[in-house]
Amino acid sequence: MFRRRLGRSGIQVSALGLGCMEIGGKMKDDERYLLDASANEKQPILFLGDVDDAQSIRTIHHALDAGIDFFDTAPAYGAGHSERLLGRALAARRDQAVIATKFGKPIDEADNRFGRYANERDLIGNIRMECEDSLRRLETDYIDLYQYHQMHFTLTEFAAEVIEILESLVTEGKIRFYGWSTNDPDCARVFARGAHCTAIQHGLNVIWDAPERLAVCNEFDQASIARGILGMGALTGKYTLENYKSLLSAEDFRSRNDSFFISVLEKLEKVRDILTSDGRTLSQGALAWVWARSDRTIPLTGFRTSAQVEENIAGCDFGPLTVEQMQQIELLLERVPT
Repeated sequence: MFRRRLGRSGIQVSALGLGCMEIGGKMKDDERYLLDASANEKQPILFLGDVDDAQSIRTIHHALDAGIDFFDTAPAYGAGHSERLLGRALAARRDQAVIATKFGKPIDEADNRFGRYANERDLIGNIRMECEDSLRRLETDYIDLYQYHQMHFTLTEFAAEVIEILESLVTEGKIRFYGWSTNDPDCARVFARGAHCTAIQHGLNVIWDAPERLAVCNEFDQASIARGILGMGALTGKYTLENYKSLLSAEDFRSRNDSFFISVLEKLEKVRDILTSDGRTLSQGALAWVWARSDRTIPLTGFRTSAQVEENIAGCDFGPLTVEQMQQIELLLERVPT
């Protein structure tokens, strides 16, 4: 397992991280709605399905034993369930793991629900409480990377105040570093000026590149924590244009992203042979592209079983794609080489 530097923090982590959204299980999402025609009213969407907690814990332990030590979660994932589960799994091995979690989405643990704050002032007033709640659920005294988990507020007027709160949490030893999970390079640039800001989490995969976000990472010595690298599963090889609708349940939020799936699957056919060259699976090829895209990238993969983690770990043995392979992909996808 090769390793990468977590931005200006200097912390070395496994080049592959585990995203813990899937192990949170079902949740009620107040930010997305599905119209129930029979009741003629809006109902919160439930998505991601049921999980086996014992299996999730075994998989986390297996990943640790194999050299993966970077875990990314959030209170919103299962309305606290993912954090609680990760805390249980790492309780006796906390010193072996680097934990990233987030703030910015209010949750109701009892009702298994997450939503959004009405305004920036409400969000700012709850940062400390959210941090304490995450520490409790994670069963730890400190969070290695604390990330702003919001797309709605750009914090144009409040960035300095939020950074001051985060810096005080660093001083108190409750967090070590912080970052922002955002696809907006301008937002990322705002936070990156903070003394202990060390990472930008953003979407990135072989089909949807992110040159502007990566440029901010380079400018401010930030780690690029890459999410969506498997395109919501479209880049795993499991789905085709003919079968993806039948394989996704009505509860799965991905079943309502037809334009995304169709676009990704169509472009995938142009580069499939390169991604699966040298004996890689399609998932391993998608990982290899992200690693080759920048030496700052730390891709996150979701998981449910040890077998899924094993396949991704095996991708580390292949390493990044070559410069020539990367150039071929750019030409096939008709992008300007970067």
